[in-house]
Amino acid sequence: MTDALFDLTGLPFWKMNGLGNDFVIVDLRRTSHRMTEEAAITLGARDGAYGCDQIITLESRAGEPYMGIWNADGSEAGACGNAARCIGWLLMKESGAQGVAFLTPAGEVEAQWIGNERISVDMGEPRLKWQDIPLAEQMDDTRFIDIKLGPIDNPVLWGPSAVNMGNPHCIFFVDDVSAHQLDKFGPMIEHHPLFPERANISIAQVRGQYDIRLRVWERGAGITRACGTAACAALVAANRRRLTARKASVELDGGTLAIEWRESDDHVIMAGPVELEHQGTLSR
Repeated sequence: MTDALFDLTGLPFWKMNGLGNDFVIVDLRRTSHRMTEEAAITLGARDGAYGCDQIITLESRAGEPYMGIWNADGSEAGACGNAARCIGWLLMKESGAQGVAFLTPAGEVEAQWIGNERISVDMGEPRLKWQDIPLAEQMDDTRFIDIKLGPIDNPVLWGPSAVNMGNPHCIFFVDDVSAHQLDKFGPMIEHHPLFPERANISIAQVRGQYDIRLRVWERGAGITRACGTAACAALVAANRRRLTARKASVELDGGTLAIEWRESDDHVIMAGPVELEHQGTLSR
């Protein structure tokens, strides 16, 4: 698989993370080469030279910065909140600006520097209609969708919420996230027939009106220490079910994000830290 990196050899990269959700960011702005499924798999492999949850490309499209998103299994994703904070940090470091805007597969993202290596990003409006998530079946209320785990007459988990934050999310609300084996049922629900594009699977424990504990199985990546879009989706789902306010701290395995579903325009704002682990040039 090392030959998969042939076209990318010598290109600059950064290894960064947001709350432990880690990325290899490849700078494609000055080359005609593009990321491939095979190269993404090679870069993402934990037993390889790089290893990460997602591979992020920094590109220039029509003169605008563009963030591409690849999962470690080689599939492409529409959004990644933690990576968006990392890209925002890089672009602001380059320009010296306090705010930047860049394109993603899910649309434009705006990032702001808020100090102490913390970045906020505007993730836009959540998509809540069944056809926009998307779901394979029409339903009027995506706050509760028809998925059950366990015996039909006594399910262990049931009635999750569905939200799209640039990619599909399925959120189960539970009393204790440590009591459920997300690594066992996460891949099964990720590929549930109700999700034609697969889904990120979360279990959320509401600990108070402004406090959520969250664990995430990320499609194409598995259990992850943090997932920004999942944190956004969990806050939206919890508020829609009248479990929390429109603003809360969301604690993931890797740390805590501040999420607000802004009432003025329905945009979801996410704030949290980023870390540059190292940088260099790609080699085979």
